[in-house]
Amino acid sequence: MNNIKDIILKLKNYYLSGKTKDINFRIDNLKKLKRLIKENEEIILDALKKDLGKSNFEGYITEIGMVYEEINIMIKNIKKWSKKEKVKSSINYYPSKCYVYKEPYGVALIIGPFNYPFQLILSPLIGAIGAGNCAVIKPSEYSVNTSMLIEELINNNFNEEYIKVVNPMGGKEVVSELLEQPVDYIFFTGSVRVGKIVMEKASRYLIPVTLELGGKSPCIVDKDANIKMSAKRIAWGKFLNAGQTCVAPDYLYVHEDVKVKFLEELVKEIEEQLGKKQKESPDYPRIISEREVRRLSEYLNEGEVFYGGEVSIEEKYISPTILVNIGKKAKILEEEIFGPIFPVYEFNNLEEVVSKVNNGDKPLALYYFSEDKNKIEYVLNNTSSGGVTINDTVIHVASTYLPFGGVGNSGIGSYHGKASFDTFSHRKSVLKRGTFMELPFRFAPYNDKLKLIKKILK
Repeated sequence: MNNIKDIILKLKNYYLSGKTKDINFRIDNLKKLKRLIKENEEIILDALKKDLGKSNFEGYITEIGMVYEEINIMIKNIKKWSKKEKVKSSINYYPSKCYVYKEPYGVALIIGPFNYPFQLILSPLIGAIGAGNCAVIKPSEYSVNTSMLIEELINNNFNEEYIKVVNPMGGKEVVSELLEQPVDYIFFTGSVRVGKIVMEKASRYLIPVTLELGGKSPCIVDKDANIKMSAKRIAWGKFLNAGQTCVAPDYLYVHEDVKVKFLEELVKEIEEQLGKKQKESPDYPRIISEREVRRLSEYLNEGEVFYGGEVSIEEKYISPTILVNIGKKAKILEEEIFGPIFPVYEFNNLEEVVSKVNNGDKPLALYYFSEDKNKIEYVLNNTSSGGVTINDTVIHVASTYLPFGGVGNSGIGSYHGKASFDTFSHRKSVLKRGTFMELPFRFAPYNDKLKLIKKILK
C-alpha cells in the first residue's frame, strides 16, 4: 500500500511542475487518448462483451461513442473555457479590475463502477485532463477485462507521473487506501452507500467531491401519452445493459385507463427489440456476477410475474421481467433495483404520484410521458431529480450540452461537456488594483464617513 503513497507524491510533484497547465499539452494528451481508443476499438468492444455481454452496437453507442463526443467537445472548446473571465468591478474599490481564473485542482482521484466500465472512467478523465489536472484512476474490479485493458492502455502510453491506473483488480482495501491520500479532488461513480463513505473520507482533508450515485428513478405514463411510442422507448431504456444503468427507469406508474394497453405494448416491444427468447439474443447483455443475479432474483418473489422471470445463475442471466401486484412491504419498493426487473403500479391521480415521488429520496432521473404541456410543466415544477427526460428515457445523459448529475441522495455535482471542465476547475477570484489613486473613505479615522457609506451602500 505504500506504493499508492508514492504514486500520489509523484503525481503531485508533476502537477507542481506546471506542465499540465499548458493548453497545448492538454490538447495533445486528449488527442493521444482518442487515437489510443481508435486503435483499440475492437479490443475494447470485446472486453465489454466478456464482462457484460454487450453487443458491439450497444458497447459503441453507450461507451466508446460517448467518450469520443466528450473528447471532441473538450478539444474544440478548451481554449475558450480556460480563458480568464472579466467581471464587473465595484466603484467602491476604484481603480480595480476583477477576473475569474480557471485553475486546476491538482491531482484528481477517479473511481469508476462496473456497469459502464469504459465510459464512466474515461469521461471524467477527459474533464480532468482538459482542466489541467493529473489523475489517479481506480476502475472496478468486477469488470475484469475492461478494467485490465484500461490499465494497459493508460499505463503503457501516458507518463505515470501524469496519469496512473492503480490495481484494477484490487477491492475495497485499495479504494480505502486511495481515500486516505490527500488528493485534490475525488470523482466517484457508484452506489449511494459507498458514496457516503467517500464523502466522509474526503472530509478529513476537506477534499471537494463529485458523487455520481443512483436511486429509484420513476417513470410515469399518463393516459394521454403516445402508448406505442412510450412502450418502445421505455423498453429500450429499462433493459439497456440488462437494467444495469444508474438512470434506468426503476419503477413505472401507468394510468389505470391505459394500463392494460400499455402492458400489451411493452411486452410487444420487448419481443420486437430482443426477441421472444431473450437469452438467445445477441443484443441482450448479462448481469455482472452470480452474486448480483441471486440478489435480483429475490425480488421476483415480491410480486406477480406478468412477463419474464427466467433466471440462470450460472449464465448470469435474468430475462426482461415485468412485476405487478407488488406487496406493500416489499424490498423492491425501497431499494434501487439495478437490473432487468420492472415493477408496475397504476394510478388515477397525477398529484398523488408526484407526492409519492417527493416522499422518497430525490432520484437521479425522472421520466414522464404525456402530450399535455400543462401536466408536463406541473411535473417539472413539482418534483426534484438530477435530470428529466420527457417522452423518452435515459437519453438526456448522452447530451454533451447538458450537465449530468444527481441531487440530494442521488449525488453531488455534475459533468459532461463544459460541466466536466468546470467540475475539475477551481474558479479563482482575482481583483487587480491600480496604484495611481485611492478613495480615502475606507481608512481610519472614520469620523463622519458612515453617512457617506450609507448613501453609497443602500
